[in-house]
Amino acid sequence: MIRNGHREAGTAGRRDSVGQRAVRVWCDGCYDMVHYGHSNQLRQARAMGDYLIVGVHTDEEIAKHKGPPVFTQEERYKMVQAIKWVDEVVPAAPYVTTLETLDKYNCDFCVHGNDITLTVDGRDTYEEVKQAGRYRECKRTQGVSTTDLVGRMLLVTKAHHSSQEMSSEYREYADSFGKCPGGQNPWTGVSQFLQTSQKIIQFASGKEPQPGETVIYVAGAFDLFHIGHVDFLEEVYKLAARPYIIAGLHFDQEVNRYKGKNYPIMNLHERTLSVLACRYVSEVVIGAPYSVTAELLGHFKVDLVCHGKTEIVPDRDGSDPYQEPKKRGIFRQIDSGSDLTTDLIVQRIIKNRLEYEARNQKKEAKELAFLEAIRQQEAQPAGETA
Repeated sequence: MIRNGHREAGTAGRRDSVGQRAVRVWCDGCYDMVHYGHSNQLRQARAMGDYLIVGVHTDEEIAKHKGPPVFTQEERYKMVQAIKWVDEVVPAAPYVTTLETLDKYNCDFCVHGNDITLTVDGRDTYEEVKQAGRYRECKRTQGVSTTDLVGRMLLVTKAHHSSQEMSSEYREYADSFGKCPGGQNPWTGVSQFLQTSQKIIQFASGKEPQPGETVIYVAGAFDLFHIGHVDFLEEVYKLAARPYIIAGLHFDQEVNRYKGKNYPIMNLHERTLSVLACRYVSEVVIGAPYSVTAELLGHFKVDLVCHGKTEIVPDRDGSDPYQEPKKRGIFRQIDSGSDLTTDLIVQRIIKNRLEYEARNQKKEAKELAFLEAIRQQEAQPAGETA
């Protein structure tokens, strides 16, 4: 078990003011290529109780039931741990959720999104807990899926960037990627994410820097928010006794200028939620200037500016984007100890392209068969058995 050390509301075993036991909630999953959809599910689950435990499956279990994961189990455990609504992570959780697991971790019920998860033989992995009345459902986040993100990497297009029209090529991809012949189900398909102010409020901490806190500014794309970013932010967090980390996110067009190809894979709205979900980040600047200016430093009363070991690309005019904080002596270069970059993740996926496409088609075929079985069951007259 991995417990999170610096939660603001550690409630394990705590009783409230009237002596009631804290409600313990269980979630589980692969949490491969963790995105804001996963974070939103965990946010909703945490809101249903007082203490959230998240079980994460092993590479072996995922490969057996679903196909090859993009990230290793150790990477996935750490990613889930970094989500601010998670109190505890259970490594090597069983793929099928049982009452035995809920009882072992003293959980009242488990929570899953309103999509389905099936075993290798097409069975609902939550069947047992549903029948026992210890299952709760939360809304699946519209507009994002691992399938969609993988597709954006494989299809070199900028259609997913904000302010870009969807090309006919991307539209055709969105209608077909991961679809088995003649099939279309509501869970595996691709849809477009629509940002709302409510969603940002739900993810944001809403806290201003307090006296005695060290305001630390970091900037970048934070694209496909991954374990390399988490390792960097964790190291930055350790720089002060009471850190307040502000992450500046660059506009899509700015990221594309210095990264090229079809980067960023996630647009600015999506990247905002991914970074806000991280427990080390207190605030996000949506569309930060590429160069860290005197105005920005003054506005946020910044004490420190940090950057990782990745290359610092000059601004459009050839200047160093960190020249102002360097001049003030408040710039620090941080070695996170991780060499994982967004480029390396994309390379992992392209290398296994055929496996991922086969995985998505197989997944959808199982889901459609499950849906058809439910329809037939519902269409059957009462009292009649097959």
